[in-house]
Amino acid sequence: MASGGGGGVSVPALWSEVNRYGQNGDFTRALKTVNKILQINKDDVTALHCKVVCLIQNGSFKEALNVINTHTKVLANNSLSFEKAYCEYRLNRIENALKTIESANQQTDKLKELYGQVLYRLERYDECLAVYRDLVRNSQDDYDEERKTNLSAVVAAQSNWEKVVPENLGLQEGTHELCYNAACALIGQGQLSQAMKILQKAEDLCRRSLSEDSDGTEEDPQAELAIIHGQMAYILQLQGCTEEALQLYNQIIKLKPTDVGLLAVIANNIITINKDQNVFDSKKKVKLTNAEGVEFKLSKKQLQAIEFNKALLAMYTNQAEQCRKISASLQSQSPEHLLPILIQAAQLCREKQHTKAIELLQEFSDQHPENAAEIKLTMAQLKISQGNISKACLILRSIEELKHKPGMVSALVTMYSHEEDIDSAIEVFTQAIQWYQNHQPKSSAHLSLIREAANFKLKYGRKKEAISDLEQLWKQGDLKKKKKKKKGKLPKNYDPKVTPDPERWLPMRERSYYRGRKKGKKKDQIGKGTQGATAGASSELDASKTVSSPPTSPRPGSAATASASTSNIIPPRHQKPAGAPAIKKKQQQKKKKGGKGGW
Repeated sequence: MASGGGGGVSVPALWSEVNRYGQNGDFTRALKTVNKILQINKDDVTALHCKVVCLIQNGSFKEALNVINTHTKVLANNSLSFEKAYCEYRLNRIENALKTIESANQQTDKLKELYGQVLYRLERYDECLAVYRDLVRNSQDDYDEERKTNLSAVVAAQSNWEKVVPENLGLQEGTHELCYNAACALIGQGQLSQAMKILQKAEDLCRRSLSEDSDGTEEDPQAELAIIHGQMAYILQLQGCTEEALQLYNQIIKLKPTDVGLLAVIANNIITINKDQNVFDSKKKVKLTNAEGVEFKLSKKQLQAIEFNKALLAMYTNQAEQCRKISASLQSQSPEHLLPILIQAAQLCREKQHTKAIELLQEFSDQHPENAAEIKLTMAQLKISQGNISKACLILRSIEELKHKPGMVSALVTMYSHEEDIDSAIEVFTQAIQWYQNHQPKSSAHLSLIREAANFKLKYGRKKEAISDLEQLWKQGDLKKKKKKKKGKLPKNYDPKVTPDPERWLPMRERSYYRGRKKGKKKDQIGKGTQGATAGASSELDASKTVSSPPTSPRPGSAATASASTSNIIPPRHQKPAGAPAIKKKQQQKKKKGGKGGW
């Protein structure tokens, strides 16, 4: 075996050096030794492979990719598809990485792992989910938790960016990453309170894992907490607690996290809180959204939201050209999107160019009729601000999907009434009623419109037309029907075999069998008092039976009935009779001394 150029050191000895350095993680020295081997044999496939790995470990992705591309023929049989795709992925050449993976001879597990990452970056979430499902199902190693975390991240992304209802993956939220992703999925569905609870759990788990990491292997121990706190602040902002959200956002910025994506999102959210106020602070914060590498850290929708806010900030700071430039760029990226056009129109209005603004909106409306409803509403608003009510009404009536809605009918009728164009107002009613007749007959909106049309016509003296509407309403049966009498409830002691007393509805005195009261023949009854005492004597001694006696507390037996039937009335003890409160008080005090208590 040749050994020229190796300084007298044999190739096997060089390989053992490479092996030793590799095990120690010293890839810089390993690379130097591999280069010595390649000086002896420039086409050594194993040495080339080792060189690529060393360069990747040292973060030299461009150099590693260059080695692979310049030795394509030599490496043809020993394909480095994974290494090549990984370098392309780390260099943010995501489309290239996808092609490399899909053209690989063999789909290994590590290539599938990378495929999932690539699909996630490309926001192809359905395909990404399928890849991770397959990996979780078929892999058995120490990275199962990481795969489940990635799986939950895909579901969270679908919930937020595609508004897909997240499916229950059955994952135990045992780590702060899994909790965080679960919370993000809930935020996407608007379940903010529940999301906050899970974020608090994520925070606890994160703090616990940091305290257990006594050897300090975590590169940035506060980074994970900063992300969790950022999401908490976002929930507070969505809930309208802007002061609390702002305080938390600023606390995170003061910690100076290294995650440029997190800083960009926080800066953007602060700008949205500031709006057209505190513009100096917003101009400082917008610099954080321009940091290098931000575009590779955030989703397309996040980046788009940041650009919209940049355009609005430029408008608020009177940077008209900057506003136009950003909004035009956004429009070229998403020609069907409404916001760029609305921002441009708003900028023109600030410059008092209302006619140009309307022309711009009209042009978009003609090009994208399917998305024109909001644009037309804006055009109508501008026409109203110019005092052209009739033109505004025509624009509103051209919005096919809204012109029959009760709110739109109300607005149009009000405007036509202001212009004293009663015929057009009635025409609006007629068209809307006809739409409901064809699509939703007898619905509450349909009948309500007929009733309002009749009232409107009566108000303006169109009696014949109003009668026609009322007849239609009569035919539709919306008029109140007489309530059917409910069957009377029978007494509890009712016996169907016994014929009811036919005179039961007459007062007792008017009944045929009434004989009147017999006076003076009451027999004395033996009472429960002392032996020989009579009921008559006891009743005479009972002060509560006298006419002049003040009202006492209810009897124990009647207390429940009294409170149940008068639940909304103040209890007697709490009432103060008008006129003589002091006298009443004295009477009650005297009464209490002698009696034995009623309650």
